[in-house]
Amino acid sequence: MIPVFDPVISEDEIEAVVAALRRGEVSGTFGEALPAFEQEFAEYVGCKHGIAVNSGSSALQIAVAAAGIDPGDEVLVSASTNIATGLAAYHNGAVPISIDSEPITWNMDVEIVEELISPRTKAIIPVHLYGHPVDMDALMEVAEKHDLVVIEDCAESHGATVRGRMTGSFGDMACFSFYANKVITTGEGGMITTNDDELAERLRLLRNLGFTKPRFWHEVPAFNFRMPGYVAALGLAQFHKIDHIVEQKRRVAHTYNKYLADIPGLQLPVELEWAKNVYWMYALVVKPEFGVSRDQLVETLWNEAEIQTRTFFCPMNQQPFFQQMEGYRDAPCPVADELWQTGLYLPSAWNLTEETIKLVSDAIRAAHKAAQ
Repeated sequence: MIPVFDPVISEDEIEAVVAALRRGEVSGTFGEALPAFEQEFAEYVGCKHGIAVNSGSSALQIAVAAAGIDPGDEVLVSASTNIATGLAAYHNGAVPISIDSEPITWNMDVEIVEELISPRTKAIIPVHLYGHPVDMDALMEVAEKHDLVVIEDCAESHGATVRGRMTGSFGDMACFSFYANKVITTGEGGMITTNDDELAERLRLLRNLGFTKPRFWHEVPAFNFRMPGYVAALGLAQFHKIDHIVEQKRRVAHTYNKYLADIPGLQLPVELEWAKNVYWMYALVVKPEFGVSRDQLVETLWNEAEIQTRTFFCPMNQQPFFQQMEGYRDAPCPVADELWQTGLYLPSAWNLTEETIKLVSDAIRAAHKAAQ
């Protein structure tokens, strides 16, 4: 079997975790690894503060909470993304409003954002989908015009840039995931980056049950979203390889491009001239000219060669529990709806060999030829 992704864990990571365990960094927010990981990652992104948490979903949830979003407020979210983005609004009582994708990068269509802003809109959460960044310069202009909080969802974009500037450095806050299949991993884990001192202080309070002084005096209803020190040690060891990992992610994508570019009916991932795409996953769209549907291709790849794939995300506007929320606004998302039916991503581990990439590509080519 060729899995859609396998994390790469080496002796460096294992030794770092063991060392943290020997130092007693098992729980809480003390120790060496956690502050080092937070500081180094924040500096890499270009921010003053990094606040590590136990998952990317937790990062999004406390970012919305820290922004002061109230029940009934609206949060504009990318339609095509993991459910965690919308849940961050939902679990704070806010209503996620879907912004359709644009058909080139499959990201939030910045050109339609302004027409979907209402008096209840308080924030925007753009997602840098599959590693290609949203045009944050254009989006920030809209947000500043309407005084909206911007929380970047950078779960899939560690190291991606917009006109040379890192994703995660544009919004009021940015949220990263370190899940097993992300650019760097801690197994489970996340990070919020920000340049705002007050937001950073509030985020640290919210992740740690709202502990103040005296210790068991709590002025805010907070969460237990802490990242243990030994987990941070794993993240720090991975982070020290991030430039190499991003380089290899890009190598994998360019190799796929070489073998797939001439196959009719495939829309391959792009890299716009102002962007650096880190190709978190090698995603593509199957069009009618290919000869078989996306679902048929997925089935063929698995049955004929045990090649694992994943479909694009079911868009936010189709999620039943969002539709049942009081105050929900139906915003049509025809592009995201079509991506849900036609998009998939291929095995994308950063250590894939050219031989394996060619094998996957040859299987796709064979499926196309069999349909002619």
